Amino acid sequence: MKKVFLVCLLFLAFQRALACEVCGCSSGNYFISPFPQFKNYFLGTRYAFRSFSTTLASDPGQYSKDFYQTVEVWGGVNLGTKWQILGFFPYSINRQHSDDGLQKTSGPGDITFIGNYNLIRTKNNAGLNHRLWIGAGVKLATGKYAVDPDAVNASANNQPGTGSTDFIANTMYSLLINRWSVNASANYKVNGSAEGFRFGNRLAISAFGYRAIPKGFATLNPSAGLLFEKLGQNKLDGVSVEDTGGYALLAAAGLDTNFKRVTVGFNVQLPLSQNYSAGQTITKVRGLVHVTYTF
Repeated sequence: MKKVFLVCLLFLAFQRALACEVCGCSSGNYFISPFPQFKNYFLGTRYAFRSFSTTLASDPGQYSKDFYQTVEVWGGVNLGTKWQILGFFPYSINRQHSDDGLQKTSGPGDITFIGNYNLIRTKNNAGLNHRLWIGAGVKLATGKYAVDPDAVNASANNQPGTGSTDFIANTMYSLLINRWSVNASANYKVNGSAEGFRFGNRLAISAFGYRAIPKGFATLNPSAGLLFEKLGQNKLDGVSVEDTGGYALLAAAGLDTNFKRVTVGFNVQLPLSQNYSAGQTITKVRGLVHVTYTF
């Protein structure tokens, strides 16, 4: 009887840990949005939030509702006409409410730098202007990362940082025809490992269309677009973690208002199709607000 009781306890403990392993999809609260068009420099701040809800398929009584927020300072500089450097300095605020209780973490996130090269640049008198940038970057392990050594899988999702140095391949395309414009970007992030845990690699693609509408001393730029993200499976000590990773396709709509050198904007993102954690994790509404100064 003692052996049976011990086996039951171990089984229940495993199920409890598994419930937390499929939570989140935060991976350092990474998010994408269109980059501003700027002549020399830009500096801004933006706020983004993402929400997820997880219910364990084998036991609906085990659940997690996660809310991730990021306040970020970001900026960029053009080095001549061919080179560009971008920097991202986030602060994360995470909230995880599960059947185990409420957990909150906050702190500096992982700093990211990206360098881009202007591969194509065309402008003519008919009002057509398009550019293609390609580049690469690095995400440094500067963020707060304090996982439970006895439950690395369970606690890694709720950290402001990932504890690892990651590498990014990046491309951006912009097309401007009179008052219409299209901005598209794609990047692929190869994640490193920390304390034996590694988030799955991430592919992120976005495309937005804009229409410039002059209104007195300001210009309104309503936008609509699509975002797609795909996450590989997480790994612990080199072994894939079951029921992690997935994908989501989201529709986005927003508005940017330009006041000469200052731009204020927002967008809201709603899922169209998704499959995270073998259907156990659902992403809900996401949002982004930003203020940017170009000079």
